[in-house]
Amino acid sequence: MFTVLSILGTRPEATKLAPVIHALQVNPKFTCKVCITGQHRQQLDPFLKLFEIKSDWDLDVMLPNQSLFQLTSKLLLGLEKVIDECQPDLILVQGDTTTVLAGSLAGFYKKIPVGHVEAGLRSENKYSPFPEEINRRLADHLSDLWFAPTDKAHAALLREGIQDEKIFVTGNTGIDALHWVLKKLPVQPDPSWNLPNWNPNNRLILVTGHRRESFGKGFAHICEGLSMIVKQHKNVELVYPVHLNPNVREPVHQQLGNQDRIHLIEPLEYTPFVYLMNQAELILTDSGGVQEEAPSLGKPVLVMRDVTERMEGVEAGVSTLVGTGAERIFAETSRLLTDDLAYQQMAKGVNPYGDGQAAKRIVDILLQYADLAASH
Repeated sequence: MFTVLSILGTRPEATKLAPVIHALQVNPKFTCKVCITGQHRQQLDPFLKLFEIKSDWDLDVMLPNQSLFQLTSKLLLGLEKVIDECQPDLILVQGDTTTVLAGSLAGFYKKIPVGHVEAGLRSENKYSPFPEEINRRLADHLSDLWFAPTDKAHAALLREGIQDEKIFVTGNTGIDALHWVLKKLPVQPDPSWNLPNWNPNNRLILVTGHRRESFGKGFAHICEGLSMIVKQHKNVELVYPVHLNPNVREPVHQQLGNQDRIHLIEPLEYTPFVYLMNQAELILTDSGGVQEEAPSLGKPVLVMRDVTERMEGVEAGVSTLVGTGAERIFAETSRLLTDDLAYQQMAKGVNPYGDGQAAKRIVDILLQYADLAASH
C-alpha cells in the first residue's frame, strides 16, 4: 500500500483537496491519511463536514491574532510528530497558505516526496498576496510533483527551473468540488442557512473580501466603492459574508453596517455560498477560489486586487481586475449593470480553470508514481 498524507488547514484547502481525498479513498492501492492543522478553525470545520473528510490528526493551531512567526513554528513542530507517526510515502499540500509552506518544508526536512496541488500560480509581487505569493513559490521549490491547474501555471514553473517531466496540467480541483455541490443544491434555500431577505426584483451582487494586503486603506476604499454602487443604483442589493478577521470586520461594519440594501452576514458554509453565487448577477471578490468557480456559473467577476495570480480569467474575458480603488470598483460595476453586451460577453465566456476532472487526473498520476516507486 502506498500511503498519502494530505495536509490541510483552511476552507479553500478543504474544498480543493476534498475531491482528491475522495478519489484516493476509493482506490485500493492507496492508504489515505489526513492531517488537519486548524489554521482557520471556524471556517474549516463546516467544510470538512460537507465534504465528508475525517481527520487522522488535528493540530488545532489557531489562536486569535497570532503572528505568522507563531503560526509557522507551531505548524512545523506539530507536523514533525504527525509525519513520524504516519510514515507516509508522499505528502500532498494544496495552494499557498502557511499550512502549505509548513507541510512542504516538513516533507523536505523528513526527505519525503511532496506533491503540490495547484502549483505554479504567480502574481510576480512577493508582497501581494501576502504571505501567499512567497508561500507558494517556496512550496513549489520544495516539492517533487507539481499539479498545475493551467498552462500558464505550467509555464511559470518552467521559468523557475522546475523539471517539465514532473509537471502535470490537471485543471483546478476547486471546479470538481463545485460540481459535487451543485448536484446536491436544493431549488429553494434551506431556512437554516439564515440568508438575508432581498427583493427578488432587485439585482443581487455578491461580495467577498478578506485579503491581508488590503487591510487598512484598502478596505476603506473597497467599502466606499460598495456604498457608491447601492446609492447610485436603486435596484441593486449587496450580500457580503464578512470574514471573521477583525481587520476586515471592523471597517466593513463601520462603513456599511447601517446602509439600505447592503446585507452584512456571517461567513457561510459552502453549499449556501454556492447558492448565493448562483443567485447573484455578478460577483465582486478578492478570493482566488471565487475567481475560478464563478465562470462555471456564468457569473462575471470583478477582482478587487491590484494583482492576481489567476490571469487566465482576465485573459478569457470572464473576470476583470479592478483593484481596491473606490472609483474603479464603482465604474466597472456600473458598466456591467448598464451595458448588457459587456455583461453577456463576460457571462458567456468559457471557464479556463477546469472541467471537473482534475482529481481523477491527479490520482491517475499518483498511481503511476506509486508503481514507479514500488519498482525501485
